[in-house]
Amino acid sequence: MAEAAPRQRFLVISNGHGEDAIAAQLVARLPANVSADAYPMIGSGKAYDGICRIVGPRATLASEGWRNVKGSLRRDIVNGGLLTVPPALKFLRAMRGHYDRVLVVGDMVGVLACLVTGHRDLIYLDVYKTGAARLYSGLERQAIRRACALVFCRADNLAALLRESGVDARAAGNVMMDTIPHGGYDAASRRTQALAVTLLPGSRALTGESFALQIGALKRLAAEKRPDVFVAVAGSVSVEDLARAAGLTRVPMLSSEPDDLGTLSGDGLTVHLARGRAMGNLLAVSDVVLSQAGTASIQALGLGKPVITFVNPRDRRSRFEDEQRLFGPARVVVDAEIGNVAMALGDLLEDAEERARLGAIGRERIGGPGALRAILEALGLEAAGA
Repeated sequence: MAEAAPRQRFLVISNGHGEDAIAAQLVARLPANVSADAYPMIGSGKAYDGICRIVGPRATLASEGWRNVKGSLRRDIVNGGLLTVPPALKFLRAMRGHYDRVLVVGDMVGVLACLVTGHRDLIYLDVYKTGAARLYSGLERQAIRRACALVFCRADNLAALLRESGVDARAAGNVMMDTIPHGGYDAASRRTQALAVTLLPGSRALTGESFALQIGALKRLAAEKRPDVFVAVAGSVSVEDLARAAGLTRVPMLSSEPDDLGTLSGDGLTVHLARGRAMGNLLAVSDVVLSQAGTASIQALGLGKPVITFVNPRDRRSRFEDEQRLFGPARVVVDAEIGNVAMALGDLLEDAEERARLGAIGRERIGGPGALRAILEALGLEAAGA
């Protein structure tokens, strides 16, 4: 009889809601001989609920690590953000030698934290840099070379740059497209109209404001042209807060589906709510996406769904423009005004050829799955259920 593979212990570090969701999906696919703990550096880490144990100190920032808003770093510092650093470093220092492998999912924050606390031979999944704008700086390449054994990038040019610096770096696909969450929610059975829209209002401080604007735009559409409407509600977001922000009434849940959050209604509009972990279910049945989210927008584009987003005056334009260089016309950008969003949405709903054209651009720009399998193979593992 073949000897069972020894059990391995992994620490998975992530630093933001979208990064948590990606990392949680990765953990869920680890084989039975791997035991993983998650350290979400920012926020509650709800994405890991029911998947693995959460360890480490909880840090709360006003921005939740979202740097697309102007002045977010300054506000975090003013509001005590620097006080979250010592507990994080103390924890990571204490964890040296406790795990067989350490995986970092996100941007350079996790890598740098591991570097200064003595962790080496990291597996790093860079889900931040797109390869379409800013590349790795000299200091970033030096830090990655010192701390990481293997890096998975989103683009070939990023991986090539790291390889020139002596790093084992690969671009095997977009891990975001491997980790689109699916849950217990039958979106198709709720379809009654010819077209459907999914709303992704985000997971941060501006979520209620963004949702109210999205709903306002839907109300501007003629009643006979309104699509079915679905909302993916992030774990940190209160449905009651959404209802208040948009002036809608919550209707109690009627199904036994675990990710059904009921509906909101008002002014002839019915909005179907599902937990964020069922986002993939919603995108699969939708034709257009209204999104103020980060990772979820990328996943929608990669699935060939045109995305409409609006620019808030508080947005950090440099980051927004960097992203737009990658997304191109697949992400339709309008000003944060109800009429503008309504016009863009109405135009796309009425033009099937344009939806198909933008969808094809999104799929090509974002790239397909494959990174997750490559990561597991590099670790000598086989995905659960494979």
